[in-house]
Amino acid sequence: MSTAPTATQTLPTPRPAGGEAPAQEPLTPLHQPLLHESGLKHTSGEARYVDDLPAPAGMLLCHVITSPHAHARLTRRDATKARAVPGVHAIYFAEDVPGLNDVGPVIHDEPLFATHEVLFMGQSIGVVVAETYDACRAAAKLVELDFEPLPAITTIDQAIAQNMWLSEPHVMRRGDADAELWKSDVKLEGEVRTGGQDHFYLETQATLALPEEDGSLRLLCSTQHPSEVQAIVSHVLHVGRHLVTVEVPRMGGGFGGKETQAAPFAAMAALAARNLRRPVKIWLNRDQDMAQTGKRHPFLTRYQAGFSKTGELKALKLETYSDGGFSNDLSRAILDRALFHSDNTYFVPALFFTGRVAKTHLPSNTAFRGFGGPQGMAVIETIMSRAAEVLQLEPAEVRRRNFYSEAPRNVTPYYQEVRHDRMPRLWDELLKSSDYFARKAAIETFNQGQKHAKRGLAITPVKFGISFTTSFLNQAGALVVLYADGTVQLNHGGTEMGQGLHTKMLAICAHELGISPRDVRAMNTATDKVPNTSATAASSGTDLNGAAVKVACETLRERLKPVAARLLGVPAASTSDILFAGGKVFLQSRPELALPFAQVTQAAYLAQVSMSATGFYKTPDIHYDKAAGRGKPFHYFAYGAAVSEVELSGLTGEHRLRRVDILHDVGASLVPTIDRGQVEGGFIQGVGWLTCEEVLFDDKGYLLTHSPDTYKIPAFGDAPADFRVSLLEGAPQPDVIHGSKAVGEPPLMLALSVVAALRHAVAAFGKPGAHVDLKMPCTPEALLTAVDLVRSA
Repeated sequence: MSTAPTATQTLPTPRPAGGEAPAQEPLTPLHQPLLHESGLKHTSGEARYVDDLPAPAGMLLCHVITSPHAHARLTRRDATKARAVPGVHAIYFAEDVPGLNDVGPVIHDEPLFATHEVLFMGQSIGVVVAETYDACRAAAKLVELDFEPLPAITTIDQAIAQNMWLSEPHVMRRGDADAELWKSDVKLEGEVRTGGQDHFYLETQATLALPEEDGSLRLLCSTQHPSEVQAIVSHVLHVGRHLVTVEVPRMGGGFGGKETQAAPFAAMAALAARNLRRPVKIWLNRDQDMAQTGKRHPFLTRYQAGFSKTGELKALKLETYSDGGFSNDLSRAILDRALFHSDNTYFVPALFFTGRVAKTHLPSNTAFRGFGGPQGMAVIETIMSRAAEVLQLEPAEVRRRNFYSEAPRNVTPYYQEVRHDRMPRLWDELLKSSDYFARKAAIETFNQGQKHAKRGLAITPVKFGISFTTSFLNQAGALVVLYADGTVQLNHGGTEMGQGLHTKMLAICAHELGISPRDVRAMNTATDKVPNTSATAASSGTDLNGAAVKVACETLRERLKPVAARLLGVPAASTSDILFAGGKVFLQSRPELALPFAQVTQAAYLAQVSMSATGFYKTPDIHYDKAAGRGKPFHYFAYGAAVSEVELSGLTGEHRLRRVDILHDVGASLVPTIDRGQVEGGFIQGVGWLTCEEVLFDDKGYLLTHSPDTYKIPAFGDAPADFRVSLLEGAPQPDVIHGSKAVGEPPLMLALSVVAALRHAVAAFGKPGAHVDLKMPCTPEALLTAVDLVRSA
C-alpha cells in the first residue's frame, strides 16, 4: 500500500508552543500547475540540443549522397574525384558497412545505402565525411553515378492499379454488412482522401557520434527511440549493443518523425566515427530533412454506409488504403490503428472493414501524432456530416444518436468493450458551455444576410485508444538515484521532445518521495541507464514511465522507513504509519515527530542502505488476434470534443477560425498546465494537417513542398481568435498512474470539427441538402471549388 500522500492531503504541521497553528502547505506537486522543466531554458536559449553542443576536438561532418531518381537501376559509382577534395576523410557506400546494410525497424526492407536499385528520390546511396560542410558538398557533387531510370509509382491509385503492396489485407467484420446496407433507408457511397503531413519539428535530424574506448561509441542523438537506434547501429556495425550507448539530450520536437527515422542518420555517423576514430556529426538542413524523411501517411478510403431516416447508422463498409512509400517502416501498425479508429465514438451494428498498405516510389512514410487514428476518424466524421446533410438533421444530434452506450451497443469493431465512457457527459457539458445551439441560430441569421461570406459551426467527438498495439512494447523502466543529502537524479526510458514528459516524471518522483521537484533532476535519457526501452510514442510516455518511476520510488521509501523509525524512536513494526511529504518524514499518528528528509537519507547512507532503485512496469492484458480481427489492443480510451466556428469567403476560399471551445478528458491531470498546452498544440497541428499543410510530389517523385516557402504550417494568425480549452473535471481513470490519462495524440483529432464547420459554411452557399464535396486539406483552392459546386447544384 502506498504511503505517499494523496492529492487532497496537506501536511500536518506541529503547533508551536504557545502560538497559533501555521498555515498548512501542500503535500504534493501532483495535480497542480507547474512550469515546464525546460520552459525558461527554451525561451532564453539556454536549452541545448544536439547541434548546440560544443564541437569536440577533431569533429568531422557528414553529407548524404542521394538519388536524383524515384526509381532507377544504379549501374555505376565512382568517388575517385570526390575523395581527392581537400578536407574529405572518407566516402562510404554499402560495401563499407561491416554488418547488416539495413535500417528497417520491423522488417528488413530498407537499406542504409542503396546498392543496385534506388526506390525514391532522396534515397541514400552513400555518405561523405569531411572537415567542413563546404567540402562535403563539393565532394558530393563530384561523385559519379550512372542510372537507368525505371517507371515510378507515385500515388496510391497507381499502386492499387499495379497491385503493389507492402502488406496483406487486415479485415474486421461484424454481422452481415451487405444485408443491412440493402435494408437501410438511406445509402451513402463515396471516398475520403487525407493527405500527408511533414513533421516540421524545429530541430531537424541530428546525431553526434563520439568514439570511446575498446571500440565503443556514444551517440548523442535526437531520437524518440534510443533503444532502437542502439539496436540498428549495433547490427549495422556488427557489434554488440553493449558497445553502443545512445543518449538523448532533448529534442526540438518529434511528433513521430524521430521514432524510427533518426536511426539511418545515426548509423551513418556511427559508421564514420568507428572507422575514423574521430567525433562525427550528421545534421540535416530543412530541405534535406523534408526530402529524405517520411511523413504522415496519405490515405484513401472507399465507403458504403447505411442509415435510418432518423440518422442511426445501420451498416458500414470500408475499403482503406495507405501510402506506405518504398518500405514498411511502421506502416502496418499505422494502418491497423486507422482501422481501430474508424468507429471513433460510434457503435456500428454491422460492418466490414478492410485495409492494406500500398507501395510507392516515395520516402517511407512513418509515425506521426495519431499514428493512423486521424485518418480513420476523418472517414467516419465525413460520413456523419454527409448523413446529416442528406437527411437535413442537426449534425450534433446525428452524432449523439450513434454514440456507444449500454450493452450490446458497447463493443468496438474489434470486439473490445468500451468502459468508463466519458462521451455522453462530455458532449452535454460542451454543448452547454459553448452555447452551441444559440450560436448556430445566430449563424443561420448571419448567413441569410450575407452573399459572399458564410459562417459555419460544428461539434465533433474523439475517442482514442491508448497503448502500443504491438503488445510487448507496453513496458518501461526507471532508475532513481538518491543521494545522502536528500537530492535525486531521475532516469527513465522516456524522451523529452518539448511535450513535458520530464516535468510529469519530476512531479511523480517528488510526490512519491515527499520532496520538492526542485530537489529532483531529470537526467538525459540514455541506454546505459535504462535498457531495452520502447519509443516515446503512442501517447503512452507518462503512463508507462510514470508507473516505472513510481515503483522505483516506492522501493526507496521502503528502504528508508526502518531508518526513519529508528530516528523517530518507534518500533520497526510502526513503519506503515510513516509518511513522506513536504520534505519531511513523520508519523501519521504523531505528525509533531517530523524529520527532514535529508536527515533520513544521511542516516541511511551511514547505515549502509542501498539508495538507488530500478522500477519496471508493463501494461496488463493487451492482446489482439489480427487473423480473427478481435482482441483488446487498448488499455483505455481518452475522450474529447470540440466546437469550432469558422467564417469563409466565397470570393477567395480563405477562411478564419473565429472561436474554438474544447473540453478534453485527461483523467486526473498530473500537471494541468502541461496537459492544457498539449491540447492546444495538438489541435493547432491538426488544423494544419486538415486546412493548410499540403504535401505535393510531381509525377517523377520530386517533392515540390520541401521548405517553408512552399509548405505552409499554421501561423499565429491561423489560431482561433477566441480559444477556450477546458479539462474534464472529476474523471479519474482507474488503473493508470494517479488516475491520469494520456494527452499527446488525442487532441489532434479535435481539429476535425474545423472541417465539419467548413462543410456547414460551404453548404450555406447552396440550397438546403446540397451535396458538399470538400477535399482535405481544406486549402483556399479546395474550399473555393467546393463553394462553386454547391452554388451550381
